[in-house]
Amino acid sequence: MHERDREPRGHSRRRFIATTAALGVGALAGCTGGSDEETETTTESSTNGSVGQIGSGRSPFGDRDITGGVSVTEMPDLSGELTLYSGRGQALVGELITFFKEYYDDFTIRPRYNSAAELVNQIQTEGQNSPADVFFSVNAGSLGALKDAGRTQDLPSEVLDLVRDEFHDPDGQWTGTSGRARTVPFNTDQFDESGIPDDIMAFPDTEAFRDNIGWAPTYSSFQAFITAMRVLEGEDATREWLQGMQDLGVTEYNDEFLVSQAVADGEIAAGFANHYYIQRILAGRPNAPLSTAFTAGDAGSIFNVAGALVLDTADDTELASNFVRHLLSAEAQDYFARTTFEYPLVSGVDPIGELPSIDELSPPEGLDLTQLSDLEGTVELLREVGVL
Repeated sequence: MHERDREPRGHSRRRFIATTAALGVGALAGCTGGSDEETETTTESSTNGSVGQIGSGRSPFGDRDITGGVSVTEMPDLSGELTLYSGRGQALVGELITFFKEYYDDFTIRPRYNSAAELVNQIQTEGQNSPADVFFSVNAGSLGALKDAGRTQDLPSEVLDLVRDEFHDPDGQWTGTSGRARTVPFNTDQFDESGIPDDIMAFPDTEAFRDNIGWAPTYSSFQAFITAMRVLEGEDATREWLQGMQDLGVTEYNDEFLVSQAVADGEIAAGFANHYYIQRILAGRPNAPLSTAFTAGDAGSIFNVAGALVLDTADDTELASNFVRHLLSAEAQDYFARTTFEYPLVSGVDPIGELPSIDELSPPEGLDLTQLSDLEGTVELLREVGVL
């Protein structure tokens, strides 16, 4: 994606809307040799004053409308200077950040991209001299680490109330912005959904999966899932589950995309993976015999979030909070669904592909997502039972 350092000049917020409407095919023009202005103005806007979809507006599953949530046009303007430490990759969220920079005349944002873990360490090392105002993380664990270190500030209710209670910090120090659900990809040539248990603890006793199911135990999302099982079921039950799956003949893969691919290819009948890997395969192979099943209220149905918080070093806490609020706008939520294949967290904004809405999911109650960052004990247990 093309980016530039200079700030937008010479057009107000409303004029920008009008300009983007006029340049509805601007992105295409940029691809064929159009000006820089056209290549940056990729938002498909409308003539009725709405923002429209951020980015191409296209979806690998066909046309899509913004279905709910609060529009950017109904949120406070962003004005001032903001330094964003982003643990989310530039390839995934850079277009969204650039949109907000371009949308507001008086808003300057300085994103710095790195891994979430390294940015947490950097913020801690920089202490009160950190230039960071907002931290944007790929997982709740990194958000929790900064909260535990006392480096966060309260988010206002106008931000927190945009998502369900289980998707923001109970003390109001961070909020989720998009999510990923644990799922069971299954081969529809071999199973109906009714044949997939809705209790994760039942899998080791399901003979239909013998030598016909896969997992990726070195993958961080799998380890977070096992961490949730330790929290919810205890060490002994988790040890028994892991041993039972090995006795069942589970096949190991290097990552969860490969698990989902193996299911689609009929190499195995089912597996364990985050939801978006299934959607990515279906986006390229819409006729693949692949579908998604969910367990309910257990470790197999955890819903982890990417999210954001305001740091204690923020120069302008109102601006920082309002920027986090924009990540929960209808347009940003739609962007996450179409571009990163994640679940929007705002009720009423539909996920992409063949998925239930977020309100139809059944994540376990009472699980503090920051507990999923405690992977050390999980790795020890996986080694103890011979999984690693």
